[in-house]
Amino acid sequence: MTNSKSPWRAWILKGHAHDEVSAKPSSECFVICGDPAAIPRRLGTVMESRSGNKITTLLLDCDNTLVQSETLAFEACADLTNEILAAHDVDLQFTGRQLQQEFVGQSFQAMMRSLEARYDVSCAVSDAQLDRYASTEDDRVISKLAQKLQPCAGANAELARLAARGRHTLAVVSSSALRRVRASLAAAGQASFFDPRHVFSAADSLLPPSEPVSKPDPAVYLHALDALAKTAGECVAVEDSPSGATAATRAGILTVGYVGACDEPEEAEALRGALEEAGCRLVMGHWAEFAGLLRRIEDGLD
Repeated sequence: MTNSKSPWRAWILKGHAHDEVSAKPSSECFVICGDPAAIPRRLGTVMESRSGNKITTLLLDCDNTLVQSETLAFEACADLTNEILAAHDVDLQFTGRQLQQEFVGQSFQAMMRSLEARYDVSCAVSDAQLDRYASTEDDRVISKLAQKLQPCAGANAELARLAARGRHTLAVVSSSALRRVRASLAAAGQASFFDPRHVFSAADSLLPPSEPVSKPDPAVYLHALDALAKTAGECVAVEDSPSGATAATRAGILTVGYVGACDEPEEAEALRGALEEAGCRLVMGHWAEFAGLLRRIEDGLD
């Protein structure tokens, strides 16, 4: 297994982000493609915010956007992934770093299926077995997060500022299991900023007959819009991964990218480009930038 110098850009170029979304960087264009029947009437468009539509709601990813969790989570994830591969005689082994570069933003189940497809292997694991493995992964990740988790730099201060102003509904929209998201928010001192009803998980929150689907599928964002009774045009999302940004933009939501969790400047720059290609209209490197970016959005991005 090899590492790309720009793993995030490589992920985009493989077609994962633009199979159903086209986003032009021009301030005058934002086009959402795909099956119109799959888009609820609440959707609205990003263009609404350009014409003065008030931003009422902020939809925030959790892992590596609000909390510095991905490195810890992928350490635990790699251990379990390697156990599964070895148990099914698949001659592959991964580090947490490798899995993070290739599959960040996906649920454990989606990651395993993506891994099988990308490396042309099969673990012969049923969906039910994979669900049980995912529960085991959650247990291991939550244990690690409880010991070492830290908030992303400046996130708590910005959440406190937003909560004090009271102008925006704050919500979390994640691919991770709900119990893991709640454990992360609690460990990072962020749980008090969010109504528990406004924490959404692609793994747990979608109502039957919908099946759990991971980002980049927009289902969890569309569910959040419906549950909050909001249109896409009055929302802003913040995402740190191409898959998450793709999900939000496919739901019609103007998305701010976040690269502040990257360890190296080169990594941050590569991720910035990938997030822009995935549809992010703006990208920030620190939560201290968010207030200014939000003002620009509310002013119409002129």
